[in-house]
Amino acid sequence: MTDTPTQLFIGGAWVDAADGATMPVDDPATGEILCHVADAGPKDARLAEDAAVQAQEEWARTAPRVRSEILRRAYEIILERTDELAHLMTAEMGKPLAEARGEVAYAAEFFRWFSEEAVRIDGGLATLPDGRNRMLLSRRPVGPCLLITPWNFPLAMGTRKIGPAVAAGCTMVLKPAPQTPLSSLALAAILKEAGLPDGVLNVVTTSRAAEVCEPLLRGGQIRKLSFTGSTAVGRLLLAQCADTVVRTSMELGGNAPFIVFEDADLDKAVDGAMVAKMRNMGEACTAANRFFVHASVAEEFGRRLAERMGALVVGPGTRDGVDVGPLIDRTGRAKVEELVADAVERGARVLVGGRTPEGPGCYYPPTVLTDVAPDSRLMDTEIFGPVAAILTFDDEDEVVRRANDTPWGLVGYVFTEGLDRALRVSERLEAGMVGLNTGLVSNPAAPFGGVKQSGLGREGGRVGIDEYLEYQYLAVPVR
Repeated sequence: MTDTPTQLFIGGAWVDAADGATMPVDDPATGEILCHVADAGPKDARLAEDAAVQAQEEWARTAPRVRSEILRRAYEIILERTDELAHLMTAEMGKPLAEARGEVAYAAEFFRWFSEEAVRIDGGLATLPDGRNRMLLSRRPVGPCLLITPWNFPLAMGTRKIGPAVAAGCTMVLKPAPQTPLSSLALAAILKEAGLPDGVLNVVTTSRAAEVCEPLLRGGQIRKLSFTGSTAVGRLLLAQCADTVVRTSMELGGNAPFIVFEDADLDKAVDGAMVAKMRNMGEACTAANRFFVHASVAEEFGRRLAERMGALVVGPGTRDGVDVGPLIDRTGRAKVEELVADAVERGARVLVGGRTPEGPGCYYPPTVLTDVAPDSRLMDTEIFGPVAAILTFDDEDEVVRRANDTPWGLVGYVFTEGLDRALRVSERLEAGMVGLNTGLVSNPAAPFGGVKQSGLGREGGRVGIDEYLEYQYLAVPVR
């Protein structure tokens, strides 16, 4: 912790907030304060914006190979510091060290992926149909970007946005979540060490998000917003972007259905459920939220899942043998408690868990509920906790209708051994991603994003860099 930056990163320099304000960073495992970091205000945001704007023209002209090699060096540094970054992430966010190490590898891979994409930005040349002009297409960086990241994957969500921006030639202002600013500050230090020019990346940590972000979006100099967070906040940001027609990519909330058909391999289904539900203590937008299990296998599936969930060890993420760390804060835990209580009041049975432990920290036990009423609040709320709610169904049309009966459409999971059914149901699901007989869909080489109120655009994969590029068409007369 002593070597971790705690100041703002603006124009390549570490600086205090203009008004001297700081904010605490808490350890969710104990409730104690880890440290204080600079708490940026509107003046700091303007300075960060100015630095990004001033650096944009020269950075856009930088050779793709140079941008590529900076990302590659940053990738290598991240991997070299896996343990250091994992401990930092566990301290501020709570996830077990094994998961934190996994996130470090996942985060680094975005830099390696986009280091390779940086040198593959292409255009085109063609004669137009009337034969009078040639069409020369080139791709150019969209310009200065505002990147807003969440607390649940504090390192990977930074690299997933910074990687394509650097590769495309865009400068940035990054605003991390106030709960987990340290991972972003460490990432800025790594990029500076890797050779990123001053002003290309600027990091403003703040507890005053509205005061910092709204003037940037309405000011006319920021040309792109990339946001990962709740749908409610996403709507507000989209409205703020309208005044100056800021380009947006939004990765918003989810309400993922997990469908288990009668012919599913239950071993695979339970394994998949453990990943889809318990990755990151359930604090993931891809987390399985609603478990629809065919009536003929629901009891057996519930028994096996409860057995597996009940065997998980809950405790501080730094302790050996711990599988489940604390939730991010007491507000997050209170939400989970209320959702479980509501489901039980409406008739749900608790197969395992369901009771908040006494003592310090923001812990909640892995919980399995069955006989969940369809009108329970957790059916239309993103739980963001280690709670699996099981409902039964009888036929395919019914479960597809119920799975799609939500304003969100980020991801769905389907478990069946029938190929025709697997493809048919996957195609009918209103989701940007589908896990077929697997509980994990995230991969830097795949396009991540949803439909409906789960967002706009895609991050990662070959299309991830497109969000940071504009086409320019040049008409050249044929002579």
